[in-house]
Amino acid sequence: MQLVLMTPATRAMQQANYRVLLDACVLANYGVCDLFLRLAETPRQFVPLWSEEILNETHRTQLTKLNPKWPIEQCDSFREALKASFPESLAGDYSLLLDRVTNDPKDRHLLAAAIHEQASLIVTFNLKDFPPASLKPWSIAVKHPQDYLKTLYSINPVAVIGRLVVMADKRERTLTELLHQLGKSVPEFSAHVLQSLGNSA
Repeated sequence: MQLVLMTPATRAMQQANYRVLLDACVLANYGVCDLFLRLAETPRQFVPLWSEEILNETHRTQLTKLNPKWPIEQCDSFREALKASFPESLAGDYSLLLDRVTNDPKDRHLLAAAIHEQASLIVTFNLKDFPPASLKPWSIAVKHPQDYLKTLYSINPVAVIGRLVVMADKRERTLTELLHQLGKSVPEFSAHVLQSLGNSA
């Protein structure tokens, strides 16, 4: 049997086509969402996915649960911007799969959408809603946002740092200040990058 070695370019292409469903709790977290969406822009590090239900839940969270809450015009604009910027990311009809999944009932729509769109990963802060037994039949993994960000950083640290620098410049902060801010939501990722840059968390 001939051994085929993957080139760095091939590995990068495979990663760029890796399909990831983002939960509403990720999309509604402004800083974390901003980084994920920037990493999904060309040249993308992964393919982001969501459903109408996820976008609706994001909209409700922005309107009612965030502090400070977003004005409805900003929530509407965010949802439309996602659809316009990533038209290929909206999941199709997964309703026939809802009775076949066994994770937490309130998040079954997430797993069904991931299955329908052939996603390999669900990124969510609510890991407990996806017990391993519910994922195994579908060969889908679930990760906390900070864990997947650490994975993306390990694969392509230059790309991640580049996006972080753009975010820091836009907010008129230093990279270290931005990472400390992100550390409120994804502390392990923030500390990991700060350490790699020779800074302390």
